[in-house]
Amino acid sequence: MVRIIPFEPRYANDFRRLNEAWIQKFFEIEEMDRTMLNDPQLSIMDKGGRILMAELDGIVVGTCALLKKDIETYELAKMAVTPKAQGQKVGLMLGEAILDLATDLGAKKVYLETNRVLGPAIALYKKLGFQVVEGYCSPYDRCDLHMEIKF
Repeated sequence: MVRIIPFEPRYANDFRRLNEAWIQKFFEIEEMDRTMLNDPQLSIMDKGGRILMAELDGIVVGTCALLKKDIETYELAKMAVTPKAQGQKVGLMLGEAILDLATDLGAKKVYLETNRVLGPAIALYKKLGFQVVEGYCSPYDRCDLHMEIKF
């Protein structure tokens, strides 16, 4: 049974572990990653963002963050699911929950930055309703694809 739960400080190590695993598998950890992963409370939560965690049978297997950019715009970021839990719709549940949270917070737009090598993630984002857009300039070296959804 998967449970989607709000972030609490006790999940900080899980948030870091989950994200470091996927980033290091495909890319290198960048300075902005370090800032968010080392102190998600200060760098995300205290700035009006939110983090959700996914538990499967009592074990944290996924996470997703919502970064506040302005009063109507948020960024979906730091989405990660353990390989063992992939294929069990954990990412879809996290994505749906984070988008519901964004609308509850008054978001009119949520965007994300990703890389074309992450095919399963891109398919998930499209399933959630995100569309590819041009014109974003990412602070991450690894990002070569930008997507957004408007409400």
